[in-house]
Amino acid sequence: MSDQLKYELAQDLGFADKVDREGWGAITTKEAGNMVKRAIQLAEQAARKQP
Repeated sequence: MSDQLKYELAQDLGFADKVDREGWGAITTKEAGNMVKRAIQLAEQAARKQP
């Protein structure tokens, strides 16, 4: 996953400010899991839009 996508997901999920202040190592396991879930949702949505 690209850094840009990770940051966009963090913004969507509301903890980008924590990443800005403390770095990626500061996110919780739950936050990381939520990022993965959201990335999967976006990939599934994109796949459904493919002809």
